[in-house]
Amino acid sequence: MAVYTEPPDNGGCFYIKEGAISKRIAIWGSTGSIGTQTLDIVSLYPKEYSVDVLTCHTRIEQLFDQARQFRPRTVIVTGLGRTDRWEKEFAGIGVKPAWGRDALLEAAAEQNEDIALNALVGRAGLEPTLLAVDAGKDIALANKEVLVMAGSIVSRRVREKGVRLLPVDSEHSAVFQCLAGEDPRSVRRIILTASGGPFLDTPKSEFPAITIDQALNHPNWSMGKKVTIDSATMMNKGFEVIEAKYLFDIEAENIDVAVHPESIIHSMVEFSDGSLKAQMGNPDMHVPILYALTCPGRKTSSWGSIDFSVTGNLTFREPDIDKFECLGLAFKALSMGGTAPAVLNGADEKSVELFLQGAISFDAIPRLVREALENHTIDSSPDISAVLNADMWARNFVAERYSKQKDAR
Repeated sequence: MAVYTEPPDNGGCFYIKEGAISKRIAIWGSTGSIGTQTLDIVSLYPKEYSVDVLTCHTRIEQLFDQARQFRPRTVIVTGLGRTDRWEKEFAGIGVKPAWGRDALLEAAAEQNEDIALNALVGRAGLEPTLLAVDAGKDIALANKEVLVMAGSIVSRRVREKGVRLLPVDSEHSAVFQCLAGEDPRSVRRIILTASGGPFLDTPKSEFPAITIDQALNHPNWSMGKKVTIDSATMMNKGFEVIEAKYLFDIEAENIDVAVHPESIIHSMVEFSDGSLKAQMGNPDMHVPILYALTCPGRKTSSWGSIDFSVTGNLTFREPDIDKFECLGLAFKALSMGGTAPAVLNGADEKSVELFLQGAISFDAIPRLVREALENHTIDSSPDISAVLNADMWARNFVAERYSKQKDAR
């Protein structure tokens, strides 16, 4: 386990950099939930933060509104082609538009920003992260798949370049905060909390009939569709276990998951003397985003505090791995190592996509992921090309398996 005050030459992915707060920010995925909340924060501190780059996939009208308010140097649209209309619209407010994924990769490789907040969805966040690290940028990471797919590669690159990989997920931010001022050698285990999602008390026998709307109705958090479905299957928590290994340089057997439906305790760290530190707060992503931008300091905010007179009991229970198979599959992929976590990610992304299209049932998601892991030949020491190939293999595997099952019906 490792937390550093200087760039590490081995161990975890982040260290605490004393001194000035980063000023120039790129926000990849600015029209999503994390991106818009980051801009909420930037708007509170206009003299301390400037937005250099904003990106979206297809929500160009929302991106234009953001650009008009924050006046970035450039905006990038990865999922739509160039049009004269939008070229003129952005030119009219003095912002340069760029188009396509290559434009995102080019911007990631530039040395214009101090920090890039990665709020992209899925494997799309991996390559720009590596390019930004090579360019010397700190990364505020809200994209789980970066470390799920290529944790060893990314963490090694981060250490080599001496940049920070700062957790934005509420659970990893909580661990990060609990570790402040502690000797990393005294850490016994990390306990990641999980809300349990919308189906915590739903019998597994009812999973085949779960609808898309039901799965998107998270009891505590407002998130994008992919993350919300992953929370419903508890794959999201499995991804966070894999992330924790690489962020905090800790073995999987020292990472536990506790179901905590109230989502007030965001995670805990147990130390060698048996004591526990827990980070608590309302379920509001503004707080971990703000901490990623300001750590090791803090800034005053108005996001609200816990009212213990109305919070009620804080409860915990063991996760049901039989009912939520995806959590167990994530631990399995982590133990398999190599390209297995990339297969886990690719198979999950494709399965969730099929579910959101109404093509498969909710209970088919873990089955397809499990079959992909069982049929993959692992590369135990992959480079980034092998990781991306494994991810694509898994997507194709799930698509082919679905097609065969569909034809058989």
